[in-house]
Amino acid sequence: MTSPGWLTVLTTTDSEEKANALAQGAVEARLAACAQISAPVTSVYRWQNAIETTEEWQVLFKTTAERYDELEEHLRAAHDYETPEIIAMPVVRGSAGYLNWLTSQTAPATAL
Repeated sequence: MTSPGWLTVLTTTDSEEKANALAQGAVEARLAACAQISAPVTSVYRWQNAIETTEEWQVLFKTTAERYDELEEHLRAAHDYETPEIIAMPVVRGSAGYLNWLTSQTAPATAL
């Protein structure tokens, strides 16, 4: 089985401002073609032996599998969570025009 060529990568953060900064930084660095911010969401999770409930903002990044490692590294460096949620989901199918645009927008600057 071949790996997918495109990914949607999800992370969350605790403020709209931080979500905007994560989105802007990844798109500016060409690590994502676009980022969509959904907010607010309520997250319920176990952390340090306690159940936590917090308001968070989700950020969905559209990228290529080729750029995933760099995007993850960027998110880890820019994120202030000790263990940020960074999950990649394969894009199984998509319109050719959109996927071509996504690929072109995430090409490293040296490839342009």
